[in-house]
Amino acid sequence: MAISLTDRAVRLRLRAIAALHRAGSGHAAGALSMADLLTALFFGEMRLEGEARDRFVLSKGHAAPILYAVFAELGWITQTELLSMRQSGSRLQGHPDRTALPLLDAGTGALGQGASVCLGYALAARLRGSISRNYCVMGDGESQEGQIWEAAMYAPAVGLDNVCFIIDANGYQNEGRTAEILSVAPMGPAWRALGWNVLEIDGHDIPGIQTALRQAREHRGQPSLILARTVKGKGVPFMERGNDWHCRVIDGERYAQAVVCLEAQLSDPSLRLVDESGAGGGM
Repeated sequence: MAISLTDRAVRLRLRAIAALHRAGSGHAAGALSMADLLTALFFGEMRLEGEARDRFVLSKGHAAPILYAVFAELGWITQTELLSMRQSGSRLQGHPDRTALPLLDAGTGALGQGASVCLGYALAARLRGSISRNYCVMGDGESQEGQIWEAAMYAPAVGLDNVCFIIDANGYQNEGRTAEILSVAPMGPAWRALGWNVLEIDGHDIPGIQTALRQAREHRGQPSLILARTVKGKGVPFMERGNDWHCRVIDGERYAQAVVCLEAQLSDPSLRLVDESGAGGGM
C-alpha cells in the first residue's frame, strides 16, 4: 500500500519522539516543526541515488531526530538503531556526525555553518556539470548567525541556482521567542534584497511545500529560499506554540499521550509503527 505524504509525516514524528523518549534527552519541538518539510523533500522531491543525487545539509543540527527518523522510514537504518540515538557508541549522535554515520552529507551542530557547506556542494556540482541540487534547512533563530549572511550574499553573487535554503521559521529558539531575543524580521524582504528567489509558505501544507520546491527547482539565475512558517512541536498539542519542549525530557506519561495524538492523525490504523516484537505505538 502506498503511504501518503501526510501519513509519512506523522510516522516521522512517531519515530522521532520514540527515539527522544528512549534517549531521555534531545530536542523534540524543533524536530517536529520540520517533519512536513523533510517529508516533501525526501519522499517527493529529492533524487536519492546515483551520481547526480541531491545533497541535504541539516544546518539546524539539534533537530537531528527528525532526520534520523527519515533514514529509518526510508529503510536506511533500522528502528532498533534509531532507538539507540544519543547513546554511547551509537552512530546517531545528538547532532549529525558524518564520521560516525556516512549516510549524512555533512556533520553539523555549530549553528550557522551548514549554509556554507551546502554552497560548497553546489559549487562542486556546477564545476562537475552535475544536475544535482543542494538543500539546506536552518532555523529562524539560527539565522542570527553572521555566517548565514555571508552565504546569503555569496550565492547570488555567483549565480548558484542549484541551491535551495529552507528556513524552519517556528518563531522560537533556545531562550525564547526569536523576535524578542534578536529579531531577524523581515526575513523575506531581506533575502530578496540580497538577490534570492524567495518563496513564503505554510511549512505544514505539504502540497504547498511541493509547489515551492518545484518552483525553486525550475527557477534559473538565482538561488532560492523557502521561508516556511511552522509551529514548534507540530502534531503534539501539548508541545505546540510554546518553548517548554525545546529540549525537555519526554517521560513515559507524556510519551504515551503524544503517541495517542499522533496515531489518531493516521488515515489507517495499520500504518502505526511496530517494534520488532510486533508491539504497537510505544516501540
